Amino acid sequence: MSLKFSHIIKNLVTVLAVTLFFSCENDFDEIQKVGVFQNQPIGEAENIDLKYTEFLEDTVRLKANLISPVMLDYSNRDFAFSEFPEGILLKVYDDDGKLTTITSRYAIFYTETDIIDLRGNVTITTHQKEKLVTEQLYYNEKLEWVFTNEPWRFTQISGTKHGVGFDSDKDFKNFQMLEMGGDFELDN
Repeated sequence: MSLKFSHIIKNLVTVLAVTLFFSCENDFDEIQKVGVFQNQPIGEAENIDLKYTEFLEDTVRLKANLISPVMLDYSNRDFAFSEFPEGILLKVYDDDGKLTTITSRYAIFYTETDIIDLRGNVTITTHQKEKLVTEQLYYNEKLEWVFTNEPWRFTQISGTKHGVGFDSDKDFKNFQMLEMGGDFELDN
């Protein structure tokens, strides 16, 4: 009788274990799905053409125009960001309406820190035909400051400078180079 009782208990334990295994697997599948959804963007936009305007007196003035094939919104993350996986074209207009263009193959904007990370053939061209080219460039919107630790090339009317790493204000008036080379004009 105890052998039969032992056999019944083994069968019950086996059935219970199989039931728990399958029910846990289904719950695990649901947990995996939630994890996937949390890694997905909360919003997607295609062919965006975002215009930032400023209202002065009785006129509206265009300050910036952001163009990108795709924008992914990850504001559902603890550290929110917007990603531009196919790059950007940003047109920025100064107070006199003069245009500076910024392009990159990839961009990411971190909402909480106001840092923009531009990557892949980052090019800034000013209305004065100055041109900065680098592979990665950061822009701090709060401080209006740009910086990189990557190699760069800066072309001006007076010549071309190149180096590795720099910090600068957004207008390139306070330009600090880490390593440099190129043609320089010196005051006598």
